[in-house]
Amino acid sequence: MISVHDAEPGAAVGELTRFRQELYRCLPRRGDVLFELCDAVLCAEGPVTTLVELSLAAEHRRGHGGLYAGLACGRVEIDRLRHTVADTVLPRDRQGRIVLAVDVSAWLRPDAATCPDRSYCHVSARGKGQAQMIPGWPYSFVAALEPGRTSWTALLDAQRLNPADDATAVTATQVREVIGRLKQARHWRTGDPDVLVVFDAGYDLPRLAYLLADQPVAVLGRLRSDRTFCFPAPPPSRRDGTPGRDRGRPAKHGAEFKLPDPTTHPEPSTQTTTATDRYGSAGACAWTSLHPRLHRRDGWAHHTGELPIIEGCIIRLQVERLPGTRDPKPVWLWYSRTHITPADVDQLWQAFLRRFDLEHTFRFLKHTLGWTRPRIRTPQQGDRWTWLIIAAHTQLRLARHHTQDLRRPWEKPPTTPRHLTPARVRRGFRHLHRKTTQPTSAPKPSRPGPGRPPGSRNTHKATRHPIGKG
Repeated sequence: MISVHDAEPGAAVGELTRFRQELYRCLPRRGDVLFELCDAVLCAEGPVTTLVELSLAAEHRRGHGGLYAGLACGRVEIDRLRHTVADTVLPRDRQGRIVLAVDVSAWLRPDAATCPDRSYCHVSARGKGQAQMIPGWPYSFVAALEPGRTSWTALLDAQRLNPADDATAVTATQVREVIGRLKQARHWRTGDPDVLVVFDAGYDLPRLAYLLADQPVAVLGRLRSDRTFCFPAPPPSRRDGTPGRDRGRPAKHGAEFKLPDPTTHPEPSTQTTTATDRYGSAGACAWTSLHPRLHRRDGWAHHTGELPIIEGCIIRLQVERLPGTRDPKPVWLWYSRTHITPADVDQLWQAFLRRFDLEHTFRFLKHTLGWTRPRIRTPQQGDRWTWLIIAAHTQLRLARHHTQDLRRPWEKPPTTPRHLTPARVRRGFRHLHRKTTQPTSAPKPSRPGPGRPPGSRNTHKATRHPIGKG
């Protein structure tokens, strides 16, 4: 399977044309206005700041009333669009492995009391102790990562988290469905390396590995620095030291491995050192066959039967220097496989660092494509707009090899088309837009409705909804 940066320019244009045709088929109701709305996002001058200004773009031939009506009454076949996005070419790492990143980004709606299904979303801020909980709609994104330092990712799925959802169970189901679509698109076949799924801190990694045990998936994620794990229980022995057991229940857990306590750390199973340009010397140590001590609470409260033993590897990454920090602290990672080689350790911590490319994608979606700009009412409208933004980002990814670089005088020229940022590809997309397929029909002349009679009052007040749990 070819990767994005290995595709020929002609193939990239053909893939873009096919994607646009299939995207139009995924819009069965108000498809013309929704499709042109997506084109307006791609071809608008500068960042998208308001929704109504997109109706002024030349690519949007309908009026602003039709724009809002398309989001309110239109229809997007999201399941079909998910398969369409998964059918596009995907990036792989240098070993030919698919690496997926999963993270949550919030569409903040603190003042929208009439919007249902809002939750308290964790929002980070500069400075210690400056994080806040702000009401909004959290969305869980899944994206394929590229090798090397880049701001590109391949968005594959987005799902809104409801206040009553079990975030771990929903994430496991989401990853399972993405893997199924990758199999249908023949991106993953029997005999290929397992798909590596990378998570940041805040996820229940052992439970995710347990729920995805039947999938060709390896879980990698960051741990809090105050966690405690256990080694396997030693074989039972009698009081005289002979093998066997006198009485009592056999032990399930061995010696403790406390991350903040170096005295509990034995000699690592694997240890590597790598020289990097950005972080200096990066040393990684790995300990195998470690498992957490589970309790019947949170996600395991309703587990039937005995609690499982979920073993994995713990990796400690220590870098020589970190920009903005004088004394960099170690990063702890958990890997859902029990056997690991020095080459695997290097690949894993570098794959985790590539997870932060998804943060560039979130920033691009919000600040340039205007994902969180519309002041819409219902979460269903938010889902339609979110998938239009994903479709727009996918078109930019497919057009990156065939877009003219309209470089500003203060910007550095790219060495290869792969080094074009999403914002620079979008800047030249309007010239490529004229060469691609235009499946929408010409707008019909119409007359605006009478609206509300002058002097009348709105007797249908919108319902105010409480904020769900975070």
